[in-house]
Amino acid sequence: EIYNFRELRAELLAAGHRFATGSDAEVVVHLYEEHGEGLVERLVGMFAFALSDQRDPHRPRLLLARDRLGIKPLYWSEDESGLAFASQPKALLARDGGRTRRRLRAAALLDYLVQGYVGGEHSAWSGIRRLPPGTTLSWSPGEAPALRRYWDLPRDGLRGAAPVEELLEWLDRCVGEHLESDVPLGAFLSGGIDSTAVADSMARALGGPPVLCSVGFEESSHDELDTARASAARLGAVHHCEVLRPDPRAALEQLPWIYDEPLADPSTLPTWLVSRTARDHVTVALSGDGGDETFAGYRRYVHDLAENRLRRRLGRPGARLLGALGAVYPRLQWAPRPLRARTFLRNLGSEPARAYWRSVTQLERDEALELLAPELASALAGHDPFEAFEEHYRAPAVDDPLYRAQYADLHTYLPDQILAKVDRASMGVGLEVRVPLLDHRFVERFAPLPAEEKVQGGRGKHALREALRGRLPGAILDGAKRGFDTPLAAWLRGPLAGQAAE
Repeated sequence: EIYNFRELRAELLAAGHRFATGSDAEVVVHLYEEHGEGLVERLVGMFAFALSDQRDPHRPRLLLARDRLGIKPLYWSEDESGLAFASQPKALLARDGGRTRRRLRAAALLDYLVQGYVGGEHSAWSGIRRLPPGTTLSWSPGEAPALRRYWDLPRDGLRGAAPVEELLEWLDRCVGEHLESDVPLGAFLSGGIDSTAVADSMARALGGPPVLCSVGFEESSHDELDTARASAARLGAVHHCEVLRPDPRAALEQLPWIYDEPLADPSTLPTWLVSRTARDHVTVALSGDGGDETFAGYRRYVHDLAENRLRRRLGRPGARLLGALGAVYPRLQWAPRPLRARTFLRNLGSEPARAYWRSVTQLERDEALELLAPELASALAGHDPFEAFEEHYRAPAVDDPLYRAQYADLHTYLPDQILAKVDRASMGVGLEVRVPLLDHRFVERFAPLPAEEKVQGGRGKHALREALRGRLPGAILDGAKRGFDTPLAAWLRGPLAGQAAE
C-alpha cells in the first residue's frame, strides 16, 4: 500500500506519464521509469514488490524492494536456475517440484532458542534469505545480486523535544493517510494506549463511528475487554468482541503452517484470532503496533535506563564487583521477585549492549547450547546471536543507551518477531493490517527524542501520554501496561497439557 500515490501520480502526470489505471501499483512502475532504483525513496507506505525490467532484451533486470521498517516480508534464493522470490518460504520450498531442499539452517536453531525467533538476512531454511527492511536487491542473469540499503533510522544524534501540537498533528496525519481504502476498513482495539490513540484519530478522521475489533480471555489476569468496550463506547464505535479459549488445533496445526518459521511469541494466537474476527467485518484493519519501540514503552527500556544510570554512579570498580557477585548468585527461580537479583547484578557488571541483550532473550547462549546434541553444539561453537544484535546497538553515533536499545529493537525484534507475527496471522485469514505508528516519517521524528521525553517517573511513552491527555482518559494513559499476551502457563498446565506433552 503506497499512501502517497495520489501526489506521486499527479507529479508523474505533470512530467508526461500516461496512466491506464488509478492504482498505486501502476504509480510504482512509472516512478521506476522516472527515477530508476531510487523510486523507493519517494514511497510512503508498506510494501514488498518485484519489478521486472525487460526493456533491454539482452540484459533484463529484476528489482526487489522491501519497505523501510519491514512491515511486509520478502524472501529470495539463488541457484543455477536463477533467482526466485516470494512473500513466504513455503512458496520457495514448493517451486520446481521441491528443488529447494527442506533443510534447517543450524545457526537458526541456536538463534531461535536464544531469541525466540529467527532474524536477520538468513531465514530458518538453508538457502533461503530475507531481504532486510529498507533494502533493494538488483539482479540480472549472470550477475551476483546487489543489495542496497536505501533508508535507516537517524544515527547522527538525538532530535529536539516534541511539542504536543506537533506529535498530535503527525499522529492524525499518519492515521488519516492510512485510511485510504476502497474496501471496508476498521481497527484493532485493546486496553492500551497505542491502539486506543489510533482508534481515536481514526474516529476524528472519519467523522463517524469506526469499526473496532477486540479479543479477550476468560482469565481475568489477561483480559482487557472491559477497557476496550469503554473506549469503543466513548468513540461511538461499532465494536466486535470475541473471547479467546485454548485451541489445540490452531496452536499446533494452523499457526505453524501460517508462520513457516519458528516463532516463540504466545500472542500469535490472539493476533490470529483478532484478525479472524476482524475479517468477518472488514478487509483492512489499523493496528497500534510500533508505539512501544518508537516511544520506549516496554518495561525493559525503563529498567535498562535505570541500570545504566546506576552503572555510571558505581563506576567501573563498583560495577565489576557487583557483576562478579551476580556470576555466583543463585538463580532462585522459585523465590519472590525481589530476591531474584542474579540478572540485575550481572547486568550492572556488563557492557550496556550485553546487559540489554539479556532483557530481550529467552535463554543464555550457553544454556541453549546445552540443549543441543554435542556434535551440533560443537559445530555452532563459533556462532553467537549476540554479535548481530550488537552491530545494530552500536550503530548510532550517540552516547544514549536508550536510543541504542530502541535502534537495535527496530532492526531486529520489531521486524522479525512483532511484524512477522502480525503479517502472517492477518494475511493467513485474508486481512490487510496497516501500522500508522510505523510510518517512517513518524518513527524518524519521535524515536530519537531525548530520553527524558520518553521515560519519566518509571514509565515509558512520556511524550505520547502527555500529548494524549486531552483525548484519552487517565485510566488508559496511567494504567499498568499489560501487553497482548496469553495466559500460556495456565493453558499448558491445563487444556493444552496433553497436546504439549505429545
